Amino acid sequence: MHYLLFYDTAPDYLDRRAEFRSSHLKLAWEYCERGELILGGALEDPVDGAVLLFQGDSPEVVEQFIAEDPYVANGLVTAYRIRPWTTVAGAMASMPVKP
Repeated sequence: MHYLLFYDTAPDYLDRRAEFRSSHLKLAWEYCERGELILGGALEDPVDGAVLLFQGDSPEVVEQFIAEDPYVANGLVTAYRIRPWTTVAGAMASMPVKP
């Protein structure tokens, strides 16, 4: 199953992220190496959030990432939402449906 993690970021996110970016990216790449995080990055125009795509059997992997993320722990993320995403098209679709 795929899960989308939506982050809302603090108004001063761009000013403060440099302090925590290396540890945040280290964590993200660890999840990538385990095959749990597929893609992640900040939204632009405006930079007011981020979206991360995870895969796993349950949202627990996403919840664990949130619990470990220095952006969350240090207030750069003001809110987040986890949404299950039923993917049906593409090479990595969790539930492929072909016509």
